[in-house]
Amino acid sequence: MPYTYKYPRPMLTVDAVVFRKNKENLEVLLIQRKHDPYEGMWALPGGYVDMDETVEEAVVRELQEETGLQFSRLKQLHTFSTIDRDPRGRTVSVIFYGTTEMKNSDVKGGDDANDARWFPVDKLPELAFDHIEAVEMAFSKMETIK
Repeated sequence: MPYTYKYPRPMLTVDAVVFRKNKENLEVLLIQRKHDPYEGMWALPGGYVDMDETVEEAVVRELQEETGLQFSRLKQLHTFSTIDRDPRGRTVSVIFYGTTEMKNSDVKGGDDANDARWFPVDKLPELAFDHIEAVEMAFSKMETIK
């Protein structure tokens, strides 16, 4: 029997900030949410961590399920844990980031995503949750790498 606690625990999620260089523009991959909260809004691909996987496995799985992108060269960026960041309840998200090449950037919406699309980083739509902060933080890391 698994050990249970009488104390509430936060939900654990992962999100991926994936960039690609398209000619002269740097673009970021977003999904259009299929379900509430924020149904129809754009967000980072991601989701809940399953009980039998690591956060590193979860982000690769969620990215593939929601966008079709096969990509595993992601680095851990930051853990977002603001108390009210998700209207469904207390959620902590481990954010990963990376860059893929044009030849590995065909995407389509799947699973919990109506659509998946690349957006220029300087022309992003309004994003769900606190995902704009994650994109900006990842972009600043990319700038230090250049």
